Amino acid sequence: MDFPCDDNVLVGLQQVDDAGVYKISDDLALIQTVDFFTPIVDDPYWFGQIAAANALSDVYAMGGIPKTAMNLVGFPSSQIDISVLRQIIKGGIDKIKEAEVVLLGGHSVDDPEMKYGLSVTGFIHPDKIITKKGLKKGDCLILTKPLGVGIVNTAIKGGLVSKEVVEKVTKIMATLNRKSAEIMQDYPVHACTDITGFGLVGHMAEMVENSELGIRVFADSLPIIQEALEWSQMGFVPAGAHKNREYRSSMVNFPFNISREIQDLVFDPQTSGGLLIGIAKARAEELLQDLKKGGCSHSSLIGEVVSDKPSYIEFV
Repeated sequence: MDFPCDDNVLVGLQQVDDAGVYKISDDLALIQTVDFFTPIVDDPYWFGQIAAANALSDVYAMGGIPKTAMNLVGFPSSQIDISVLRQIIKGGIDKIKEAEVVLLGGHSVDDPEMKYGLSVTGFIHPDKIITKKGLKKGDCLILTKPLGVGIVNTAIKGGLVSKEVVEKVTKIMATLNRKSAEIMQDYPVHACTDITGFGLVGHMAEMVENSELGIRVFADSLPIIQEALEWSQMGFVPAGAHKNREYRSSMVNFPFNISREIQDLVFDPQTSGGLLIGIAKARAEELLQDLKKGGCSHSSLIGEVVSDKPSYIEFV
């Protein structure tokens, strides 16, 4: 398919990335992204917060600063009271305010399936764009949020999750990636992406696919939501995790000592997951400590970039 393009497109449909980037001048480019989904929590206010945080995340992953947003809403007005929509929008607005982003408007449709999200525009210097394809041999990989959100949400639907765990996981999903993005700006970061629906392995695969590089993952260092391990053992694994596994199985290897539960976690589709940052080894530990000091307490060094297994992900 022949997509429209011009010389000012710095990141577009010719490469897989988190957002598009369009050059305005020698020192300014626009980052543009859009994302929305159906409710993944019962509370409409928190659904709005999570959906907004998720949409904003793609700009942070590119190294940019989100500046404007527009609401995208699908709502079954004849089936659900309009007060629910007000709470969703309020949650989104509160998260947008937290990000210091301006809401310019939006669009809504009467839809039998409820949906909410944002289109987001951000700013970045054309020379400071961080893409997911910039990894270098020897880089370390740092993940800033724990894995297991999809499994926990599946267990919530099964009525197994305590109020305390629901609140914990909801707050993880609603947390902006703003702070981790701001901290990484002071470091020689070579690549970055945010972990969402394709799971950790799926997004790692996008970083090394069709390249001369591979990734070695330290399974014991993965930050995880501990309760998700138990529910994985009980079979509360979302269908998306199985699809992710099937799609990327040819690119990944698990030794016999990596449990099925850990495997489920790395394929688990995440909602508003953390940033996966590729940074030169010499500065990796320093960045990790700054992330933790800055409030990104779940951050962990989870792997390294290698050249002996190109386009491959190996767990050790």
